[in-house]
Order: sequence, then structure tokens, then C-alpha cells
Amino acid sequence: MNYNIAVIRGDGIGPEIVPQAMKALKAVGSKFSHNFSFTDALMGGCAVDNAGVPLPQETIDVCLNSDSVLFGAIGGPKWDAYPKEIRPEAGLLALRSTMGLYANIRPASLIKPLHSACPLRADIAAKGFDMVIVRELTGGIYFGERGRRGTKNGVEAFDTESYNEMEIKRIAKTAFETAMARRKKLTSVDKANVLESSRLWREVVHGMSKEYPEVELCDMYVDNAAMQLVKDPSQFDVLLASNIFGDILSDEAAMITGSIGMLASASLGDTKRGLYEPIHGSAPDIAGQDKANPIAAILSAAMMLKYSFGLHQECHAIENAVDTVLRSGARTPDIMDTGTSHMVGTKQMGELICRKI
Repeated sequence: MNYNIAVIRGDGIGPEIVPQAMKALKAVGSKFSHNFSFTDALMGGCAVDNAGVPLPQETIDVCLNSDSVLFGAIGGPKWDAYPKEIRPEAGLLALRSTMGLYANIRPASLIKPLHSACPLRADIAAKGFDMVIVRELTGGIYFGERGRRGTKNGVEAFDTESYNEMEIKRIAKTAFETAMARRKKLTSVDKANVLESSRLWREVVHGMSKEYPEVELCDMYVDNAAMQLVKDPSQFDVLLASNIFGDILSDEAAMITGSIGMLASASLGDTKRGLYEPIHGSAPDIAGQDKANPIAAILSAAMMLKYSFGLHQECHAIENAVDTVLRSGARTPDIMDTGTSHMVGTKQMGELICRKI
């Protein structure tokens, strides 16, 4: 099979980690007789520097004409003072909206080789955890009306959180179907004791639950969910959350896996075309130093194989290779411990995983 993939390397460590994911896909292609072709496109700070905007029309065209998109990271201090409409992050929000990617799937699990890297208490880490966070991606406060206005007390800034029934129903459907394929337990996160948008969220999710009687549904306030993630993460199977709540909770979940450099994500809509990216940022402080962990980018490529291309065996080949390499003791600096592990750089980690594939 032939697959055309748009590649957005982005800023910071993006140009270092994305090539390792591309090499993993090529290794899979060699093993399973697939052909992956790659087309580079600009987005983020590098696009601002080269084209004056964070998301050029050429990039949109490349992405919409691809089978899926592999993305690294964007942003950095260089562009922090730019107007909001040309900040690097504006490009990513616009691309998600343009591609109709309303569901962000973020798995988070603690694998045995990384128990010592988990910041949680040893007895909590020993229980392990395996969860998926389903985050609504194109609604809520990140896309609501915003601005500044004058008041008698000076300038007032505002950001609006809003959701309609359609937006909640489609992300709830994704979450319920994800739970059905796993342990059939869904935790819906909201702030219904305070926010009207959360009250509608809860009503719609409970209405959807009648279509999935096998799934055990429970509600949890977002502050309690944040606490429970560090108290007993093993209790969670699938978490459903709004854009901002899902953003925050998934980063917390990433950290308790041992490193934010370990977590992949898939952004999906109503077509098979998706956007696949590590959830970490551009880490400009280590850019160009061969220190970045490429595993999240490589696992994002594995998610692409599974969700967009239906290549489950090929996906498992990457996941198994990552597990084998970590069990051998290879570690990038972010997951290094004082035991029997040995430090490797970005490129070497990618090479080790490709050999195992």
C-alpha cells in the first residue's frame, strides 16, 4: 500500500524528533511492504519567519491532500511577543479547525521499565495505569469569543467558554466507543457545580450513555480529577473532557508516565485523515543538542498506522520495539535513572527502535 503523509517538523526540537518517527515508518514499510511518501510543510514560528503567517495556505493544501499529517512541535520565546493572530500556536488551532479535527486521543500508561522514572510514590507507581484521555479539540474557551474592553476599573480581558449539543455529542460518541474497545469505563470530567457549559455537557453525556449501556459512566469535577490522577491513576480507563480541561489533565497524565516526552496523540475528525503529534512542546532550551526524547513522536506515528490506515500489526511492531528498547536500558536524559540504564541521544534512540522494528 502507498500512503502520502504531510510532515510538519515545526520549531525547537520538532526538526529533531520528527525524522525519527519518519525512520520508524520507513522501517515498518520495509518490513510489511508498504510505501510511505513524505511532503514537508511549514507551520509555526518557522512559517512566520518564512511566510509571515503561522499557517500558510500551501501548508493547508498539502495537509488536505495527504492521507494524514505527522507533526512535531511549534513555538518558542522568539515569537512570544508577536500579536496573537501570528503567534505560532494560532497556526495549530487553525489547522485543527480547517481539518475538522474535533477529537484528541491521548493514551497514557506506565510501562514497567519506567516505574523508577514515575514521580508518584512507589506503591502507587507499582500498581501501574493504562488510560486514554479523549479531549474535545475545536470548541470551548480556546475557540470562543475573546478580546479586551475598557471598564471603569481599567482594561478587562475576556475569553468565552461555550459548547453546543452537537459538539458535545460527537466527542462523547468518540469517548464511549473508545471505552467499548477497552475496559468499558468512562469518566466524564466537568465543573457542573459552577459552569453552565458543564451542566449542558453533563446532560448530553448522560443522554448519550443510554446508547452504550455496557459502559459504566461516572462524573468527576475537574479539580477532583486532577487530584485523583496523582492519588490513584489506576482507577481510570477513559476520561472525557472539554478542550481546556483535557489539555491540562493530559499534560498531568503525561508527567506521571515518567516524562512528557513519552506521550503520543491523535487528532481525528469524521474522515480517516488525522493529525498525529507528541503532546510535549518545542523545548527550545534543548533544541539542537540531540537530547530530546523522540519516543512520543515515534508512538504518534504508530497511532497513525492504527487510526488512519487500519494497520494494527504494524502499529504493534512500533510499540513492541519501543518497549524492547526501554527494557534494554536505553534512556534519553528525561527518563534517565541511576540504575542499569544507559544514556542515548535523540538519533541513537530512533536508530535502536528502528532496528527492533
